[in-house]
Amino acid sequence: MEYEAVIGLEVHAHLLTESKAFCSCANKFGAEPNSNTCPICLGMPGVLPVLNRKALEFTVRMGLACNCTISGVSRFARKNYYYPDLPKNYQISQYELPISLNGWIDVETPGGKRRIGITRVHLEEDAGKLIHDETKPVSYVDLNRTGVPLIEIVSEPDIRTPEEASEYLRTLRSILVYLDICDGNMEEGSFRCDANVSVRPKGETTLGVKTELKNMNSFRNIQRGLRYEIDRQIDALTEGERIVQETRLFDPVTGSTASMRSKEQAHDYRYFPDPDLLPLRVDADMVERIRCELPELPTAKKERFVEQFGIPPYDAGVLTASRDLADYFERTVELFPNPKTVSNWIMTELMRELKGDELGITSCPITPTHLAELLRLIEDNTISGKIAKTVFEEMYASGAAPADIIKKKGLVQISDAGQLTELIGMVLDENPGEVEKFRRGKTAVMGFFVGQVMKASKGKANPGLVNQLLAEELKRRCAVED
Repeated sequence: MEYEAVIGLEVHAHLLTESKAFCSCANKFGAEPNSNTCPICLGMPGVLPVLNRKALEFTVRMGLACNCTISGVSRFARKNYYYPDLPKNYQISQYELPISLNGWIDVETPGGKRRIGITRVHLEEDAGKLIHDETKPVSYVDLNRTGVPLIEIVSEPDIRTPEEASEYLRTLRSILVYLDICDGNMEEGSFRCDANVSVRPKGETTLGVKTELKNMNSFRNIQRGLRYEIDRQIDALTEGERIVQETRLFDPVTGSTASMRSKEQAHDYRYFPDPDLLPLRVDADMVERIRCELPELPTAKKERFVEQFGIPPYDAGVLTASRDLADYFERTVELFPNPKTVSNWIMTELMRELKGDELGITSCPITPTHLAELLRLIEDNTISGKIAKTVFEEMYASGAAPADIIKKKGLVQISDAGQLTELIGMVLDENPGEVEKFRRGKTAVMGFFVGQVMKASKGKANPGLVNQLLAEELKRRCAVED
């Protein structure tokens, strides 16, 4: 029997507010353990939470970006459970009346564009963090993260493959970063994902028994975890076994999943409206203001780059993956209006260096102005493409302007016909055997001659002019000998 997977994803994204969701403690990663806490986020008796307005606006912003309906009235609920990193023994979340409902985003797949439904985007607070000691049988609790505002983005079970899931998450992360509401850092846990997975016979519409996967902290591991779990469930059903609804952990070392606990149902959390927080009325004027402030989002920007600049969809996808990278590209094209050349240099030379140094485009030592200047120097034959790469390396290392580097190192391209003719004559005189081969019809030796001229000029000769003058000189010499 042929099976298909049914995948729904729950994404948690930390919001880039200065303070926490319901108190004034700093929302800052990496601080001394338990230093960013107060009686409110520690759940002390007699304290009252107050909603962070910026967190609300960020949630609305994401809801609009995901084509959701923004609820006029919303409500916070208490999600009750016990865990050592949850000091109140409940989490302030949303249940019956979330802020955003019924949206969608489009993702690119090998089979074309796929629309993935968004069930809801709601605001909640995060729990603390347990730190396990590898040398002792103890764990430490850091409550700095307790109360940090995050949004949970719940998809419909519309995803069918691990590859689709990965692309959906990349698209979602890109939107969050474009909106400037989350840094998307998976290693620090500010962008993380749980997956609900089931399988069913292909063609069926009834959902199978699902398992929840946790501990997948990279796009690659999300694909690996989902692939393993899908194969595990198919093998179990093929052998006549029953799938148990449970939560499973993915082990990145073995590439397998293991049972963690039975999967909770909503009623297990005993949700009820938080009595300390009044129902939330989302003002229509605020929603429209936020809608008008939305930036151009990645998918729209990618489509515009293809249409406006005439670059391939692949190039546009790479360049728009980051808002800062897209801005860098557009600024460079403004100064040097040859989009494909700019795209090639950014995607090959520049991104290779940045990746090697683990830097983002905002830390790039080469400004759009300097990159455009370098490309103009190639275009007007001041330097060759080969010399340009040498200049580029120095620009990246020092941040200096290309003209200054060329002047300092004497790298100006030789385009003087008389000087190049002299070099060509010298090379031909030193290689009479190769000249004879050319005269007999072995034109492949042209490459040898060009290489020798470039070597003699220390790479400064204008390659196009060298080819032209070399052909003329060889033709002249062969005519004389004949």
